[in-house]
Amino acid sequence: MGFELEVRPYDDPDVRRMVDEVQAEYVVRYGGPDAAAVDPAEFSPPGGLFVVGLLDGVPVATGGWRRLDATSAEIKRMYVSVGARRRGLSRLVLAELERSAATAGITELVLNTGPEQPEAIALYQSAAYLPIPGFGHYACHEDAVFFGKTLEPEGNSATEQLAGTQRQQ
Repeated sequence: MGFELEVRPYDDPDVRRMVDEVQAEYVVRYGGPDAAAVDPAEFSPPGGLFVVGLLDGVPVATGGWRRLDATSAEIKRMYVSVGARRRGLSRLVLAELERSAATAGITELVLNTGPEQPEAIALYQSAAYLPIPGFGHYACHEDAVFFGKTLEPEGNSATEQLAGTQRQQ
């Protein structure tokens, strides 16, 4: 399996096609598309970032973050196409979003999902995201689920610290 991530603008044709796919999935799962406002410019560096995951050259995964303030950002449009699921691709996209956000000085990532996406909830919980108070468009929606995670500053992960200690010996 050859999987790679590419930074793309939110209005890229592959991104638009995949956003349409995820919106169609929201219609099936929730009865309507995500109504939260999204401005494509929010995902342009340095205010944000959007990635497309290519499996053997075919776009199958997306995800992005958009800055909320100087140190926090929101994850949006995490999605893996139906035919590419159950391969760990969402975990790879999430790891890249966390890495790129930390590099940009983000220390807190937040997101919202819903009860009809148990696989998303399981992913975020397994990646150390914790429940947080509601925010944004769905803050008062009784079924919305909100998570947040404090990021390690770039270059301060436990693995990098251990590697640095081992190099010094």
